[in-house]
Amino acid sequence: MITFKTKINFFDCDPAGILFYGNIFFFCHSAYEELISSFKLKINYWQNDEFVVPIIKSTADYLKPFKYGDELTIEVCTTELRKSSFELNYKCCNQSGDVCAEVSTVHVLIDKKTWQKKELTPEIKDGLRHHLKSN
Repeated sequence: MITFKTKINFFDCDPAGILFYGNIFFFCHSAYEELISSFKLKINYWQNDEFVVPIIKSTADYLKPFKYGDELTIEVCTTELRKSSFELNYKCCNQSGDVCAEVSTVHVLIDKKTWQKKELTPEIKDGLRHHLKSN
């Protein structure tokens, strides 16, 4: 599990000072980038000639509002690991430790030349396995 912390800025909010619903994905993607950075990959995950890793599904459950000035802590872990895809779960908490949102994303590794699914590289698979949530 990786923990990512940030603060809710006013520009992240709607006019009522509540986090705009779509912006939770922005913060979760930042946590995802932290997770991938922890792998210490030899190839640049984000920009290379071999593959891309698009998100093919995302969901969010909003349990409590995040407000302007709140400290946001996101815990991200791998919940499913398949041959060419994986699922991540993000637990998003406020400064009191209340879970305010839960997000999940499904990612698939795609070959840049054929645009077909490609098996996860051993390095990526190992990194994801290291953060696999135990049941």
